[in-house]
Amino acid sequence: MSDDSQAPQAIVIGAGIVGLYTAYYLRQAGWRVQVIDHGEPGMGCSAGNAGALSTASVAPLGLPGVVRQAPRMLLDPDGPLSVPPHYWLAAAPWLLRFVRASSPEQVAAISHALKQLLAPAIQHHQQAMQDLGESALIQTTGQLHVYPDEKAAEKDSGGWALRRQHGMHIEKLNQEQIRDLEPQVGPHYRLGYFMPDQGMVVNPLRQAQVLAAGLAARGVDFVRDRVTALQAEGRRVTGVACTQGTHKADHIVVCAGAWSAGLLKGLGYRIPLETQRGYHLTLAHSGIELRRPVVAADRKIFATPMEPGLRLAGTVEFGGLERGPTARRVALLQKYGKLIFPDLNPAAKATSWMGHRPCLPDSLPILGPAQSFGGLWFNFGHGHLGLTLSAVSGELLARAMQGLPPAIGLAPYAPERFGAQAQALGRPQSH
Repeated sequence: MSDDSQAPQAIVIGAGIVGLYTAYYLRQAGWRVQVIDHGEPGMGCSAGNAGALSTASVAPLGLPGVVRQAPRMLLDPDGPLSVPPHYWLAAAPWLLRFVRASSPEQVAAISHALKQLLAPAIQHHQQAMQDLGESALIQTTGQLHVYPDEKAAEKDSGGWALRRQHGMHIEKLNQEQIRDLEPQVGPHYRLGYFMPDQGMVVNPLRQAQVLAAGLAARGVDFVRDRVTALQAEGRRVTGVACTQGTHKADHIVVCAGAWSAGLLKGLGYRIPLETQRGYHLTLAHSGIELRRPVVAADRKIFATPMEPGLRLAGTVEFGGLERGPTARRVALLQKYGKLIFPDLNPAAKATSWMGHRPCLPDSLPILGPAQSFGGLWFNFGHGHLGLTLSAVSGELLARAMQGLPPAIGLAPYAPERFGAQAQALGRPQSH
């Protein structure tokens, strides 16, 4: 490689799919890049997600109808949303912000901001994987959402209305048309919505590994260590402290997912980031042949055909970063998998997983420069859309770090929208 010793240097904290794409676009721009993570690249939610590239997900989680349904969901032990009693007090401030973000005016603004990020997502993934020689990882298969009946679908009417408002291609299906698309969907589901322009990743972990290998081959330095603090000199962040030493760079990018808010507390940031713990079951030799992701929308469960097998993923559980998995949530995936697909092989070998989705109460990520610290950048909090948005947010941030005009304005994604800094000492420094 050519000598780039004079090029700007960035440390990316986090080797999940968001951090990897951030590193990818910075390296494409000729920057020197170091990625620091205590785990192997691509583990966590980057490996355990549902694999869907959901560019039509312009509806925030906090729609008025969802907020009205939430108490009923919480009283249903088998429902898609769970907050353990011991965690109610800890979750309450986040939930209050979530409710405030569900007003019609807020929803309209959030939906527009999501649309701007989502629109080019599949194309970004395709271009990057083509560059790395693995274009078959990305497929435009469409996405099928199914409901038992019109009454069940009516609960999500606000989300479907927003999709239509933003010009999404949606086809309403009856039971026979559902079976034409996916013959093994069971008789419980009699109404569907098909979005032919949606995509999927056939193996999210392998995608992250392909990115990491490509970056390493292009000179990106991967460090296995745990970041414990951000280091600042005056109003500029200059490095990171890790368990095994310190690292310095011109620019520090926080892509640490659900752990990002904890890292930023030392600089005075108070970011309402909550982990929504998600689960999956991956079933080898399931007996189910799907062509695309199928969403059992009444239970918020995704079923995706992947290289390792059929993946059943979903549910939202609050509970923090330290608590172990809840066996009941895994059992629910098995139970509803059989409801969706009556032909599911009872002897299928199943592997289970639980991971931490980093969620902000308004369903938008935190993306862009710190306003009160030079050299500090953010790219985290993508919630349920981390895989979909990873390439776009990485490219947008890399452009901003180079001082190039952004394709879209980053103001809607700034942490200051939450009044997130407890102290704003001095004047912001130039990046």
